[in-house]
Amino acid sequence: MLRLTDYSQVPDDFGPTVVTMGNFDGVHGGHAYVLRTVVEEAQRRGARSVAVTFDPHPLEVLHPDRAPAQITAVDDRVALIEQLGLDAVLILRFDRDLAAQTPEQFVQDCFVDALGACAVIVGHDTRFGVKNSGDITTLRSLGETLGFDVLTLDDLGSGTATGGRWSSTEVRTLLHAGSVESAAEILGRPHRVRGTVVRGLQRGRELGFPTANLAQDARGMIPADGVYAGWLVRHDIDRGHDEHRMPAAISVGTNPTFDNPVRTVEAYVLDRVDLDLYDEQVSVEFVQWLRGNERFDSIDTLIAQMHRDVARAREILSQDS
Repeated sequence: MLRLTDYSQVPDDFGPTVVTMGNFDGVHGGHAYVLRTVVEEAQRRGARSVAVTFDPHPLEVLHPDRAPAQITAVDDRVALIEQLGLDAVLILRFDRDLAAQTPEQFVQDCFVDALGACAVIVGHDTRFGVKNSGDITTLRSLGETLGFDVLTLDDLGSGTATGGRWSSTEVRTLLHAGSVESAAEILGRPHRVRGTVVRGLQRGRELGFPTANLAQDARGMIPADGVYAGWLVRHDIDRGHDEHRMPAAISVGTNPTFDNPVRTVEAYVLDRVDLDLYDEQVSVEFVQWLRGNERFDSIDTLIAQMHRDVARAREILSQDS
């Protein structure tokens, strides 16, 4: 799949294309349905399939105080889009200049001149252009004038455990509540946070449960504080794919027993005390919430609870593998 960041990078003979656009944060089940439809329609027309997305999220530029937490970093988002079989993704830098473009300018520059679109596939509620002034009616009118078809897809959403929409907003709401299982239903996979393993305070090792601590700049929305069953994934950077998933008990929070003021994500790989993961890029995948964070009266009480957490995580993950 071609990864493009500017109109000038699009090969001259790349079109015709079938295009969709959106933030695609999380690349959840609804996004996957749209993107697969783009691939199928492109194949039917003998065209190439393209997703146009934006980085950073438009609200980070226009209204930083209202910008949502990012479910997936842009690199992970692109990797997920690639898995769905598209021919190219165009990642446009969202800035004030792009935000000021009229719907007509954006469609002409992006869909027509750069991508040679023969069809554009979007949801009924799509908005684009300065102050979100363009809508599906605008896009249909431009398609008639500029020579491309506009196809729309209904929202998905009745299949979630919560009855909510298949939306990035719903995923954020669920992660904020620690409902990682319900979030996984919408995402189509466990939610993942990726980061570099750094040295922590070594308390886990002292207690007999050495943990991999993610750096503070870890990518992906961190779910609610608590203890989770999940997986630690080691990445093969050279080959660009996951190398090994290992069952883990994951802790998110400030560790109230020790009055740690810093919120951290740390994962204990079950029954492994020999791992050296420092400076390695890893991901943690959240499978199921086990309990909230607690302040324990003694170290012995804490260790006893950690043994129970590990036993419960092992039980859950034996069914998830």
